[in-house]
Amino acid sequence: MDTIKINKGNAQIVAHRGLSGLERENTASAFVAAGNRSYFGIETDVRVTADGNFILLHDDDAVRCGGDYIIPEKSTLQTIQSVQLYDMDGKRGRVDLRIPEMVDYLRICKRYDKVCVLEFKGYFSVENMEKVVEIVKNEYCLEKMIFISFSIDNLKNLRAVCPESHCQFLTGEYKQEIIDMLKELKMGIDIWSTAITEEAQVRHMLEEGLEVNVWTVDNKELAEKLISWGVQYVTSNILE
Repeated sequence: MDTIKINKGNAQIVAHRGLSGLERENTASAFVAAGNRSYFGIETDVRVTADGNFILLHDDDAVRCGGDYIIPEKSTLQTIQSVQLYDMDGKRGRVDLRIPEMVDYLRICKRYDKVCVLEFKGYFSVENMEKVVEIVKNEYCLEKMIFISFSIDNLKNLRAVCPESHCQFLTGEYKQEIIDMLKELKMGIDIWSTAITEEAQVRHMLEEGLEVNVWTVDNKELAEKLISWGVQYVTSNILE
């Protein structure tokens, strides 16, 4: 098992939920696997627990990854970390496959000198953003962070706390009103790869001053086409 190598040109490749094509997504194992390779950045999903901690889980509950119906926002950190996640073969047994805290992720990225691409899941208040920024400053540094979210309110709340933060808005659509909004807010775009259908769209976003990230691309030919069109970041489960 290994990554699929691509001609990445000038693009930066981001490991989606860690190297999730080889290891269980959003685990320390996936982050270390990405850290040991040539990735520019490592992406993950952060949620707030019922007792105010920050854990890493993409879904609204732990069923798909761990079999247990545990909702992070309604559960304590101790309950969440009691879940043993499935390995890639769908079986439990590896004691290292647990739901990590955000600090675990930051420390791994720091050790391997990777950029953190941190996606906010659910609602993050200004108060929660203050806590996130404080943890990042204590554990790593803001200059090595890219913050992403499907919620523009989350990114605005972050900017209220940290105006200089590097933000990209997640979207599944290519729309002029989104481009206009992000140009005004001075944020980049993290767009679903198949929402881009022609080179002119990438050129237009770049001309409008947006940096362009595309998700989630696991097809070598598609990735290399998008890179040839000028996208600056490619987020992938397996491409390197």
